[in-house]
Amino acid sequence: MIFDRIRRWVRLKPNADRKEIAISSEPLEYRVALLEDGQLEELALERREQRGIAGNIYKGRVNNVEPTLKALFVDIGVGKNAFLHYWDAIPAALDASFETVERRRRKNKTRTPRAEDIPKIYPAGSEVVVQVTKGPIGTKGARVTTNISLAGRYLVLSPFSEQFGISRKIDDPKERARLRKILDSLDVPDGMGLIFRTVGEGARARYFIRDLAFLLRQWEEINEKIHSHPAPSLVYEEPDLVQRTVRDFLTEDVERILVDDEEEAKRIREMVGLISSRSQKKIVSYKDPTPLFERLDIEKQIDTAFGRKVDLPSGGYIVIDEAEALVAVDVNTGRARGGRDQGGAIFQTNMEAAREVARQLRLRNIGGLIVIDFIDMKARREGEAVVQRLKECVRRDKAKTNILPMSDFGLVEMTRQRVQESIWHSLYVPCPACNGRGMVKSPETMSVEIQRAIVRAMRLHPEIKELRVLVHPSTLERLKTEDEELLLDLERRLQGKLYFRPDARLGAEQFTLLNAITGEEIA
Repeated sequence: MIFDRIRRWVRLKPNADRKEIAISSEPLEYRVALLEDGQLEELALERREQRGIAGNIYKGRVNNVEPTLKALFVDIGVGKNAFLHYWDAIPAALDASFETVERRRRKNKTRTPRAEDIPKIYPAGSEVVVQVTKGPIGTKGARVTTNISLAGRYLVLSPFSEQFGISRKIDDPKERARLRKILDSLDVPDGMGLIFRTVGEGARARYFIRDLAFLLRQWEEINEKIHSHPAPSLVYEEPDLVQRTVRDFLTEDVERILVDDEEEAKRIREMVGLISSRSQKKIVSYKDPTPLFERLDIEKQIDTAFGRKVDLPSGGYIVIDEAEALVAVDVNTGRARGGRDQGGAIFQTNMEAAREVARQLRLRNIGGLIVIDFIDMKARREGEAVVQRLKECVRRDKAKTNILPMSDFGLVEMTRQRVQESIWHSLYVPCPACNGRGMVKSPETMSVEIQRAIVRAMRLHPEIKELRVLVHPSTLERLKTEDEELLLDLERRLQGKLYFRPDARLGAEQFTLLNAITGEEIA
């Protein structure tokens, strides 16, 4: 029975019968949604005034070198210094003329600089060309590298690296051999490298030739700015969300792109025309009075998907808790009891959870360390099948992922590349009442804290004999109904007078002590 369950589940693939992209252009932000058979599979948003800097290339200046951290801190002109680790630093992006750098790089290309060499290569005050690999997150500055790369439709050009390769997600041996022949035939300048992207699978050779020519022209423009602009300065800005969508998501299996703004639709048609004139027909201007994301039921799916609890088809559910350095995902059976075949219900719930977790990571753009607590299964083979299912579902993820085997406790640890803040942090701010904890102090706890504050204030300021206490209405209700005798006793002990007033402007955990005579606030 166990093996039948495993065979039945591993044959299933995520439903991808119909793909379409919806692009909503609003005054404050762009939103892009990828739908597969009507279900929201990927979501991206970009605030017009808060564009991320991941992918941008800067001519920066080394502010200081920290040998203990094995890192350089580089001023790129965006506020906080960027973090450049020794292993992300290669001499090819050193300041000085490009020709001098190229000769030095070619001469020493077989020698990898040791860690102790980096401060000599990049002393404080030197100029360096860097690309942002991870935007500022929380209190941390951007993470940068000198290993520059430019992404095209089918290729990724590395101006400072001679590495060549084909996306690992293209696993057909015949296709890899065909792409290898095309790669060998391309006229790539000395000292540069190329990576074939997954979208290039099945593409004709002329598409790669055209893409390479475009990337080389783009690099020439960047290189001119590197030589002419002072440090720090931006020399290349990553395309906006709409441009990246056309570049990365408009594949042959996408039936249409719906755009709710005519000017944006026109711009997208022009961009698509540079790639494939045939694909221009897929661009559809949406003019219905009902907002596009409502018409396609995307708004409802967003509200459902971004809840802490996400339901599964069988009746189970997952709970996602996102902290700064770790994301915990808990899988629960919920209503999926399974009767006599409880083992089958647990296995089914875990398999559904594996797919939903992969989807949620993409939707929320969650990165960093992720720990998934699957429901305990008796058979090891079932656990292996669940992990395999998870690996299959994250294959489509453009962010790099790494998944470890399931532990004896049913835990799966994985990492997902973090490039920028998750969508959760972009859409929400910590609750001002609970400061992001998800809970507020009880009225009883607040009563205790207020009484302590009153005792402290009147002992530190013996001249004050009357206090006015402003509290949240829910706290005042507790003080009036259950703690009245305690407060009267407090007045007698302190030989003072207390006046309590409600203030709806205060949060549930806030209160203010005032001198009742002068009205001055008491710290």
